[in-house]
Amino acid sequence: MKKMLVSAAAAFLLPIGVAHAVDQPERKEGLWSIHMQTIPTAGNDESGNKTSKTTESSQKICRSHAFDEYARSVEEKGNKDRGCTTISESFRDGKYSREMHCVMHGTIIMDSKETSSFQGDTAIHTESSGSLWTGLGGGNSTMIQDEKYVGSCPEGVQPGDVIEEEGKVTHLWKH
Repeated sequence: MKKMLVSAAAAFLLPIGVAHAVDQPERKEGLWSIHMQTIPTAGNDESGNKTSKTTESSQKICRSHAFDEYARSVEEKGNKDRGCTTISESFRDGKYSREMHCVMHGTIIMDSKETSSFQGDTAIHTESSGSLWTGLGGGNSTMIQDEKYVGSCPEGVQPGDVIEEEGKVTHLWKH
């Protein structure tokens, strides 16, 4: 159960796309590489042992402005469904910051802070930290994500398609 809770906290930190009330620069349309590193900073696994394993993953995603808008709407709905409130949010000098507090089912508390640094419309570095607490315990984690534009989407890959490291393609959007 605790492993599931820590996984939920990590999933909470993952930016689905680009959902935010404050205007940010549009990302260049095309293929983007995404490298993520998740670092548990406190908490326990399902056996009660301290979690300390850092995980890394890479994938690519084909983006369009329409897909980014769709991702925005999905994140906004997810935040509403999770009972999230934005504590603060700003964008200035190429840096976006947001702090959120969520209460789910009256017993699960999630808090997160994220800062994204934009390098034009072709690169974004994001650092997110979050905590998840329930009556059974909880934990904290930090996620570092680097996104870079790499060129046009390959033949047969459409906006919303994610290409995993092993080459598997997942369709997140209409086809």
